[in-house]
Amino acid sequence: MKTKKVLLLPFLIIFTCLLSCRETPKPTQKISSIETPSGTISFLSNRDGNFEIYTMTADGKNIKNLSNNNATDYGNSWSPDGKQLVFYSDRDGNKELYFMNADGTDQINISKHPANEYVPSWSPDGHKIVFTSDRDHSSREIYVMNTDGSKVTRLTHDEDYNESPSWSPDRSQIIFTKQLKDPNDPSHASNGEIFIMDSDGKNEKRLTHKKGYDSGAVFSPNGKKIAFYGLSEQDQWDLFLMDANGDNLINLTNDSAEDYSPSWSPDGQWIAFTSGHPKQYDVWIIHLSTNKKLRLTKDPTRNQNPVWRPQ
Repeated sequence: MKTKKVLLLPFLIIFTCLLSCRETPKPTQKISSIETPSGTISFLSNRDGNFEIYTMTADGKNIKNLSNNNATDYGNSWSPDGKQLVFYSDRDGNKELYFMNADGTDQINISKHPANEYVPSWSPDGHKIVFTSDRDHSSREIYVMNTDGSKVTRLTHDEDYNESPSWSPDRSQIIFTKQLKDPNDPSHASNGEIFIMDSDGKNEKRLTHKKGYDSGAVFSPNGKKIAFYGLSEQDQWDLFLMDANGDNLINLTNDSAEDYSPSWSPDGQWIAFTSGHPKQYDVWIIHLSTNKKLRLTKDPTRNQNPVWRPQ
């Protein structure tokens, strides 16, 4: 009798375990991991004493100073093939547009004009550069030219301050910021709104109608969305998304930091941007479907204006 109990004991233990497992099944969990995207991001930093153009991989590593000049270098934009950048610099006494290769070599002045040129953006077909300049007006206007500096054409003709032009993916339109006069104080331009026009300057249309200054607008790679920065209802600088026609405006970041200068990843899944406070600005990226944010720079200086390199 004692022997039978001993023999049955292992089977009773196994049977009990099976029942226990059936009664309390473990829930299945789907773990989704958002990995850091691949690619290269250019950005501005004064970590070496003055503003220079740097590149890093999209995980914040392999940082390299490309412009490496004693002057201020600013406002970079990639060529569609990712082999060159256009930027502006005051190294020749006034702000001019320059090209350089993706490794920082062969830096050449392409504007060669006594006025000041700012914030260039390379067209998606690689043939033109849109930029702002004060060459014909004390307030900045928007111009376009060929990549060799020829055929400079003025696109805006008004008394308003215009800035931050960039192209639609099909290069048929240009989106930009226009500073509007306060009707109660015509001497002061306090409101910046996002406008869009055809690439020849025609059919100008206002897209945003919100308080405060909105700027830095850029199209998503598929042309369906526009990202920009502006003031929230709580008077905080945040990133916003809207449809290409200005509809369905949403606050993307909605935090206490100052967020600005968005740039889309080539696959449209991430946006790189500047975030921080006056004592410390850094480059961050945000994943659009999860709102997961990753900080890429941590150097105790200004790190800002990221631009994703085309793939």
